[in-house]
Amino acid sequence: MRLIALAAVFALSLAAPLAADPGFWKNEWPKTNFERTSIESWVEIISGGPPKDGIPALSDPGFIAAADETRIGDTEPVITVEIDGAQPRAYPIRYLTWHEIVNDTVGGVPVAVTFCPLCNSALTFDRRINLGTLSFGVSGKLRNSDMIMYDRETESWWQQAIGEAVVGDLTGTVLDLVPSWMESWAEFRDRNPDGLVMDQPRYNRFYGQNPYRGYDQSKRPFLYNGEMPPHGIPPLMRVVRVGDRAWPMDRLAVEQQITEAGVTLSWRSGQASALDTAEIAAGRDVGSVRVRDGQGRDLAHDVMFAFAFHAFWPDGQWMLAR
Repeated sequence: MRLIALAAVFALSLAAPLAADPGFWKNEWPKTNFERTSIESWVEIISGGPPKDGIPALSDPGFIAAADETRIGDTEPVITVEIDGAQPRAYPIRYLTWHEIVNDTVGGVPVAVTFCPLCNSALTFDRRINLGTLSFGVSGKLRNSDMIMYDRETESWWQQAIGEAVVGDLTGTVLDLVPSWMESWAEFRDRNPDGLVMDQPRYNRFYGQNPYRGYDQSKRPFLYNGEMPPHGIPPLMRVVRVGDRAWPMDRLAVEQQITEAGVTLSWRSGQASALDTAEIAAGRDVGSVRVRDGQGRDLAHDVMFAFAFHAFWPDGQWMLAR
């Protein structure tokens, strides 16, 4: 289980750099080709605590009608996936907190719906590459505090925040993003009365509870040794990332709608932070974000912590208040 005190996990991580060696990992990863990698130093990769599949990814989950769901609080966050030809689907963060990856198929599109709690990164990928369709699991490894996924076909390692294979035969392959967004359960349900919501998985987990209590109000990120973001931006402030640009959430929450760089970002209140209080539904209001292009179409984006944006896009553009 991932219900571990952050201090205890930190203690485990102190020894991780000593084990940052493919020779140490090969027993657990016999299929992974460690001769191919885009990572400059193995020390960048550390253990997050759980072993391979210690956080069990889900595949082909069950769904129920949105109107029949009674367990989820109105303000709880869900990841919404709307694909033409399919009923809209909501993937509750109360489940993704404990599983981090859901392998599913929506409207004929094989997708991986992902959530990295330590970066607040929620991204949906198309699982198809030119060699076929992949299925993803949780490696238990972190880089810049971000989850490293792995595909079960080649056991290549993938960086969740950028959707790119960084170790193994598929190194350099980039997954296509599927537009999705985080919003409150009430927003999804009210907009999609005929929509579907992922049913509660059959695992013994404290669903609805937040094992990272108070994390997004911390002064420093967890299991991260990189540079802090510039411009005095708090490292755990949420930013809206579109490509290599990031809009700080405090600016968007004040302006509520911003049109810049060919995109329109809108903010509305009503979504609870999943990384605040012990009970997710009681988390403080951090609001919901939608990102659309000039034709009003939803765009793939991420609402992640500022430190993670700076780590993976060190030359990225910060869209500060004018």
